[in-house]
Amino acid sequence: MNLNGVEITPDMYWLIGLGVLSGLVIRFFYCNTIRKTLLLIDEENRFMKPKEAWLAMIPIFNIYWNFKLAEKVSDSLTNEFFDRQIAEEPNPGKAIGYSFATLFAMSNIPIAPSFLMVMNIFSFIFFIRYWLKVSTFKTLLEEHNRVFDYVKTKTKDES
Repeated sequence: MNLNGVEITPDMYWLIGLGVLSGLVIRFFYCNTIRKTLLLIDEENRFMKPKEAWLAMIPIFNIYWNFKLAEKVSDSLTNEFFDRQIAEEPNPGKAIGYSFATLFAMSNIPIAPSFLMVMNIFSFIFFIRYWLKVSTFKTLLEEHNRVFDYVKTKTKDES
C-alpha cells in the first residue's frame, strides 16, 4: 500500500500497532493513578467518582475529558488537603493539568505536521509532569493515612 508515495510494509503496520498498544498501556496506568488518588479522597470531598477517570481512555472524547480531569482532581485535592489540614499549593496540579490538556488538544488539530510533532512532544512532557504530580499527591495522602492510622492505634494502646 502506498501513502503519499511511501510504501507501507507489513513491518510498519506492526510498528504502528505496537505504538498504539504502548500508548494504551501508558494511558491505562495514568488513569489508574488518578483513580487510586480519588479513592484516597473522602467521598464528600470528591468532585468526581474514581471510576470516571477511565473516561480518559476514550479517543477524541479524552481531548475534552483531560480538562475536566485537571479541574475535578484539583478541586477534590483542595478539599481533601483542607480537611486534613495538609499545607499544599492552592489548586494542586491544576496549572500543569490544564497545560497538558491544552497541549494535547492542540496536538490533535489537523494542520502542519511539524507543528503537530512539536505539540505532541510538549504534550507528552506535560503529560508525564502531570502524572508525576498526581502520583506525588497520591503518595502524600497514603503517607498521611499511614501516619494517622499509626497515631490512632498508638493512642488506643496507651488508653
